[in-house]
Parts: sequence; structure tokens; C-alpha cells
Amino acid sequence: MTSPVAEIAVERHPWPPFLPEKARLLMLGSFPPKRERWSMDFFYPNWLNDMWRIMGLIFYEDKAYFTEPVEKRFHRERIERFLRERGIALYDMAVAVRRLKDNASDQFLEVVEATDWRALLRQMPCCTAVVTTGQKATETFCLSAGIAAPRIGECTPFDFEGRKVRFYRMPSSSRAYPLPLPRKADAYATLFTREGIKG
Repeated sequence: MTSPVAEIAVERHPWPPFLPEKARLLMLGSFPPKRERWSMDFFYPNWLNDMWRIMGLIFYEDKAYFTEPVEKRFHRERIERFLRERGIALYDMAVAVRRLKDNASDQFLEVVEATDWRALLRQMPCCTAVVTTGQKATETFCLSAGIAAPRIGECTPFDFEGRKVRFYRMPSSSRAYPLPLPRKADAYATLFTREGIKG
């Protein structure tokens, strides 16, 4: 008898990794939401996800800096330019998933194929920090890396092929995560300051 889970379609990641030249920090989410929830064709595309508002607050003291409020979308070109200038790379910890329920919740994502984060780091010789931005991403990374998850907002150092790398577990930018936007921004600001991304 076929398992009900096996009958759920496998969804593959829609984008390649965003790896700016000389990136110093790799941020890993879980997996993009369903296409109908995208406000742009790039990472953290859901208008109700606050990642780009967090970045706006931290680096420009303006949570709307990366938004086009009238159109309810994010400004992809401005975001990409910012990420390249700051040396921040982006991808997710899953390249293939099943959605066990018809939503974007990490709780109902089954990781069918995890990202080869080691291959990503080999392409980024300047990268000395890996950041997960949610529970599913954290669990998947820690299982693959064989390390324990640090407390939220803190880091665990590990050795990667002779390179010292710090692994940070950060609060989710989803509004489902029960922490006010300014406090999320404070947590991320501390990370970016420690890593020399923010002066």
C-alpha cells in the first residue's frame, strides 16, 4: 500500500544559491513559500516575512528601505546590491521538500534532499560564518554537520576543512515567530557587528 506522504509531490528549489564574490557570511533559511506567496522572485519573498524589514532597520534605520509599499513587494535590485556590498550569501537548507500541509510552515516541511552546504562553503573561501534563520534550517544543518544547536542568537564554532567557521542560530523572520520586529533586528544586528558586516 502506498504511503499518503509518498503521494505528495516533491517540490524542488526554484533558485540557485546567491553567492556574491568574497562573501563572508552564508545565511540559510528552510525553503521558499509556495509561488503564490511571492512578492518577488528572490529569497524571503513573502510580503509577510520580515527579513528585509529587519535588514532595513539594521543598516538604514528604516524598515521600509527594501520595500515598495504601494505594490506590496520587495525591491530585489536594491536587496541584491546590498548583499553584494556587505558580502552576504543566501540559500536554503533544503533543495527538495514535500509540503505535508498546504502552507509554508517549517513544521509541515519534509526535507527530501538537504542542501550540500559544504559545497557552498568551498565556493566561498572568505566565508567564516554560517547562519540559520529558522528551526527547520537549524535542525537540518546541525544533523548534517554533526554539531549541537546553540541557543537562539548565539554561535558554535566548528572546523571546516581547516577553516574556522562560526555557526549562528538566529530567530525566524516569519511573523509566526513570537518576537517583535525590533527585538529580531537587535539579534541580527549583534550577529552582523560580531562578523564585521556592520561597522
